[in-house]
Amino acid sequence: MSDDIKISKTFDLKGLACPMPVVKVSKGIKDVEVGDVIEAISTDPGSLTDIPAWARTTGNEVIKTEQDDKVIRFYIKRNA
Repeated sequence: MSDDIKISKTFDLKGLACPMPVVKVSKGIKDVEVGDVIEAISTDPGSLTDIPAWARTTGNEVIKTEQDDKVIRFYIKRNA
């Protein structure tokens, strides 16, 4: 986990295939305040393009992406 990012909520999306990681993030980000950061942990390689594309179209921001073996961590700031 990134030490400089304060995470408000974590979503464990491991094992979920497209489009479920984006669907879960889209619903779950509404549970945090604007300006808060969520962490989304996925194993779906498609999420590397899907989650940033979703963020751009919804006005949210992927502030950091980390990949370790098959696990991908997204840190997403709620802007909208």
